[in-house]
Amino acid sequence: MTSRFAQRLTGGLIIAAGAALAVFLVDGRLDGAAITLVGGIAVLLAAIGTREDSPPPVPAEDADGSVLVREVLDAIVEPVLLVRAGTVTFGNGAARALLGSHIVGEDVRVAIRHPAAADRLASSAPASDRPVELVGLGSPDQRWEMRTGNASDGARIVHLIDQTGNYAAERMRVDFVANASHELRTPLASILGFIETLTDEAGDDAAVRTRFLKVMFDEARRMQRLVEDLISLSRIEAEKYRLPAETVDLALLIADVRSELLDAAGDRARDVVATIDPGVAGIVGDRAQLSQMLHNLIGNAMKYGRAGTPVTIRLAADRANTIRLSIADESEGIAPEHIPRLTERFYRVDAGRSRSLGGTGLGLAIVKHIAERHRGRLDIASRVGVGTTVSVTLPAAEAMSSKGNADVTQARV
Repeated sequence: MTSRFAQRLTGGLIIAAGAALAVFLVDGRLDGAAITLVGGIAVLLAAIGTREDSPPPVPAEDADGSVLVREVLDAIVEPVLLVRAGTVTFGNGAARALLGSHIVGEDVRVAIRHPAAADRLASSAPASDRPVELVGLGSPDQRWEMRTGNASDGARIVHLIDQTGNYAAERMRVDFVANASHELRTPLASILGFIETLTDEAGDDAAVRTRFLKVMFDEARRMQRLVEDLISLSRIEAEKYRLPAETVDLALLIADVRSELLDAAGDRARDVVATIDPGVAGIVGDRAQLSQMLHNLIGNAMKYGRAGTPVTIRLAADRANTIRLSIADESEGIAPEHIPRLTERFYRVDAGRSRSLGGTGLGLAIVKHIAERHRGRLDIASRVGVGTTVSVTLPAAEAMSSKGNADVTQARV
């Protein structure tokens, strides 16, 4: 008998005896008191015996631990496998979607068909913290990180982590730094070279000095434009998920931009023709960014279009609650294979011609990010030998007010 049982029994006997004494004093009969005492002891023993002998109830969620574990693993969005003796005994939904529903019951090296994973999966040594990189699993451009661990019952846990987005972002960062460095290094080297030449021998010749200084000035302006575009792109990206607040009349903004171009670009700006449908609704936007977008698109059409040919701006209602802005030129056009990459930073169809015309390679990247911030879509259509049309579809002010903080619509290019 345990001490706990003895304590309960002693306390119960005292209570039963007290009850029997009370019955005797009130009733005056000894047999009634005895019956009360015996009955109390019987009830006490039954209650204590039940509490001591009955096992604790098993919680419903622990009755079948394997079912609970499978439910938890299925809720994980990344692929997870359970492996016993080299055979896959369970794969969650993400694993079956990636590797196929047939993987359960297969050798794990067959389920994950990748040379880099074979050695780790075949090894019976304790799991290593070092991840294994898997390139091309699922699709050629996907990159996964495989980590393994050991469960207490001897099962091996295989966890696949998708690193495709991180790798793409890192490659973009590396390419961006390399391209920006190259774009800045070229004019800087030119400026330093001319300064050295002027210092050594050509400084006394007024004509040579004037020509060199003009080249140096042009190269410095080129670096200035590049730095300004980089700063602008950085600001636009920082505000990507912040909705603009002011209502902008695109028709008036087009007129203002056209006037600015007439003052700055001379004869070529006179080829800019605007066709604006009456009654086009305003949009909710950032006026400065929309002005920059128009300057970039119209400026590209003026630079790359044939001299004397029109640059046509068209503003019209597209579909319900959307407005379509199009800028078309008559140029040599762009081959189809280049169009998907035109909004990449520093991508140029003809790098030499672009630089000679003062381009930084960031204009369309800026346009794309401005369109995305305004929940719009950028489309580029071109025919070789005919010309190019760049269109931006934007939601009208009424649509933006009802849409609220909706997700960003990605540009098509």
